[in-house]
Amino acid sequence: MTRLLIVDDSPLMRRLLGGIFTAEGDFEIAFARNGIEALEQLTAFKPDVITLDVNMPEMDGLTCLDRIMLERPCPVVMVSSLTEAGASTTLEAFELGAVDFITKPDRAISLEIDTLAPKIVGTVRAASRARLPSSLRLAERVRLRSGLEYRPHSALPRLPATEALPRRQIKFAPAHGVVLIGASTGGPPALDTVLSQLPARFPWPVVVAQHMPSSFTGPLARRLDKLCALTVIEVAHPMPLAPGYIYIGRGDADVIIGNRPNGPLVLAAPSLPEHRWHPSVDRLVDSAMQHFAAERLLGVLMTGMGSDGAEAMTRLKGEGGRTIAEAEESAVVWGMPGELVRRGGAQVIAPLERIADQIMGMVDRS
Repeated sequence: MTRLLIVDDSPLMRRLLGGIFTAEGDFEIAFARNGIEALEQLTAFKPDVITLDVNMPEMDGLTCLDRIMLERPCPVVMVSSLTEAGASTTLEAFELGAVDFITKPDRAISLEIDTLAPKIVGTVRAASRARLPSSLRLAERVRLRSGLEYRPHSALPRLPATEALPRRQIKFAPAHGVVLIGASTGGPPALDTVLSQLPARFPWPVVVAQHMPSSFTGPLARRLDKLCALTVIEVAHPMPLAPGYIYIGRGDADVIIGNRPNGPLVLAAPSLPEHRWHPSVDRLVDSAMQHFAAERLLGVLMTGMGSDGAEAMTRLKGEGGRTIAEAEESAVVWGMPGELVRRGGAQVIAPLERIADQIMGMVDRS
């Protein structure tokens, strides 16, 4: 049995989520009405996975998440709204250690719960198997357990933006190669780690397919833009594919590469039903292979459940392209990169902290 703690101040939400997981038959469920009760349940119930609402009285979700990750780290799925504010809060939760999120519908949840149930269950099941790094906020945990001063998440120093790094005035020169990155569950903090290490003069554009709703990918791009030496933008309309840029695919659509007489471009395309997740990594890689020679493409598949990207990147490697799979030791969920490895499509298997070095080395040798 998987021990699930549902934390939400709404009695309706607790009842609906409880009903979904009770029907599964293999969940032992406990409830908490706010962050204070949730912290009490950490030792009393010892959950394997937690769903955590953001907006609660007495102790909000982010403060509660902060304490969970310091006192008894376990996988946490945030329950977020689809608003931009909800997206920004969820991205902050990823910084603190959350594994994934589920979104509340715009309409009354009781009208849509049956439709949402399979995705909610799938997300929580994947999260329950997630691997939290043993080093996650280790210094803060040691301070807390030693009785030293504890600083809540609101007082913690923010990740430094790279505004001091000079950004060159980029001309839209044709791209001679492209880095294609796919990620899903656990992706945002993984993207932080990899993309923030790429230098301002990195010679190839980078296109990212991160499985997310459309209201989340804009805030994700803006947040990454503050962390990276390269310019990060969301692909909301057709734009030239140029060095010096990282392009984040718009959620609820697919991001693809096309061509015009004056050079390649990247654009958002309506999602296709044959692809389960969006933006689709498989479709991104397939589109790139139509316009670039395989040896001018580098595919990187990072943490995420499922197999999106594995088929296309295996084909890319077979045609002479290069591929990197995140190693199991660092992936929150070793689904997508693990499938690439199982298919023989990974040229290099690297832990998260070494992926940027691998990317730069491969591009430098091109």
